[in-house]
Amino acid sequence: MGFFRRISTGFGLARRSGRVLRAHPKLLAFPLLGGLAGLAFMLTLFGGLFMVDPEPGPVLYATLFVVYVVETFVASFFTAALVAATRRTFRGEAPTIRECLAVAWSKKWQLLAWAIIAAIVGVIIRAIEESSDLAGTILAAVFSLAWGVMTYFIVPVIVFEETSITGMFKQSGRTIRNTWGESLGALSAISIVTFLLVLGGVAVATVTFLAVPGSGLAVILATAAVGGTAILLAFLIGQALTGIAKTALYVYATEQEAPEFFEDMDFSRLGVESQGSAGMVGGRI
Repeated sequence: MGFFRRISTGFGLARRSGRVLRAHPKLLAFPLLGGLAGLAFMLTLFGGLFMVDPEPGPVLYATLFVVYVVETFVASFFTAALVAATRRTFRGEAPTIRECLAVAWSKKWQLLAWAIIAAIVGVIIRAIEESSDLAGTILAAVFSLAWGVMTYFIVPVIVFEETSITGMFKQSGRTIRNTWGESLGALSAISIVTFLLVLGGVAVATVTFLAVPGSGLAVILATAAVGGTAILLAFLIGQALTGIAKTALYVYATEQEAPEFFEDMDFSRLGVESQGSAGMVGGRI
């Protein structure tokens, strides 16, 4: 499947993910809650960061490790709730925020293990980036890209499978291999959609700035409120569409069944291989 065909397929996944979001707008609550929780943590930590020695060293890397663990856990927790909610919509159910947060909470130890491993990798990548030579920068970029691809489906694996720590990485890697072009196509297409929505938010901010009479603080506050809300909504929609599309791909890759809202999409031409029992990795953390 060529590049443009994969992008086209990605837009198809994004469009159908939009159907899910229109039918269940409360799915936006999960990226919103995740963003608010992450922002609260960063604001709490912000003052302390001024006390950290900017030079590479144990204090800096220890601080980065804590930040990465908390940020990854928070983001993964609310993504897990979104994935659980999306799976329920595929079954024709109307998920509630509370019950999907409960599903995510039931996976807290797996999510914490993932957050710790991701934080260790993040600190390693940061240490490589601190290298002054070009080779270190390139190596860090390649390592970061490979890590992101390998762990693309890590949260759906944690939510849907009873798996060991090594098992969740194997299952995520297996699924990304089987849906390689479609996963990247969906991610690229949704990124484009999000970018266009953000541009729309910027346009709203510009129109607000020009339309509000007067000048000074009132105009700035009105522009920030209206434009900021539009841009925030664009990012939330992008995060929700990404979670929905990722869940749809994972469900088909593991169950060989097109989810609801995606029945008119020909998944059979996406190159997804049947995993059967091999896709199910046994064991617990």
